[in-house]
Amino acid sequence: MNIGFIGPGIMGAPMALNLIKAGHVLSVYARRPEVTQGLVSAGAMAYSSPAEAASGVDVIFTIVSDTPDVEEVIFGEKGIVKGAKPGTVIVDMSTISPTATKQFAERLEKQGLEMLDAPVSGGETGAINGTLSIMAGGKKEIFERVKPLFECMGKNIVHVGGNGAGQVAKACNQIVVAVTIEAVAEALTFARRNGADPEKVREALMGGFAGSRIMEVHGKRMLDNDFRPGFKVGLHQKDMRIVMETAHQLGVALPAAALVAQHLNALMGMHDADLDSSAIVKVIERMSGE
Repeated sequence: MNIGFIGPGIMGAPMALNLIKAGHVLSVYARRPEVTQGLVSAGAMAYSSPAEAASGVDVIFTIVSDTPDVEEVIFGEKGIVKGAKPGTVIVDMSTISPTATKQFAERLEKQGLEMLDAPVSGGETGAINGTLSIMAGGKKEIFERVKPLFECMGKNIVHVGGNGAGQVAKACNQIVVAVTIEAVAEALTFARRNGADPEKVREALMGGFAGSRIMEVHGKRMLDNDFRPGFKVGLHQKDMRIVMETAHQLGVALPAAALVAQHLNALMGMHDADLDSSAIVKVIERMSGE
């Protein structure tokens, strides 16, 4: 199958590479041409605009930073819609606004194009290993058509519902992750301030009901003071902004999510945008006088 791929960054590049490894022909586009070099070496063809990358493909994937970026690559002056043939499926794997996603899908349908929103969870490691969780929104029949491609990139692949439902699921994921990171940060700080060895406390908690992947991975990062990014503060802050904006639109109370969003804002103010979001512990430590 001929496939387009826009946004081969930290997540996108290994995802695209897994599609190539599965035998698919890829047309790729990136704002910085040098980013595509590894994929071109693996057999992809690089193009100078989203419109060119979309020309002649059956499915085109996008994974870019934020809602305005998705709108630009799809509907911009040299966007996908300028090059895509009728019936092309646009699969947006970015994490963006659920409300905007529904609007994009409606605009595309009027132009004879299909859309799935399919954000992912699993980080760079999951992208490299092809083990991402993929949460998809859109027409069931379109999802089934694209599912074999999803299987090249992920393991836990769920059709959540109509357009926008995938983005809702990703927002839920980010709420749980953020609030759990906050809980782990508070627990380990509490342990240390009480004179207990936080490493031993984490070990004890891992064997009980408080054990989690967040406790395992992010808790270790906090103990080691190692905040090399798996998922950057800047991106998590953006995701929580989307969560809070959507909650505001719906009148939904998310008090814990709102608190963590402010702690991520604080990290941005501390010029820590490029740290892993487990650096939330730095905010808790500072608030505790450390």
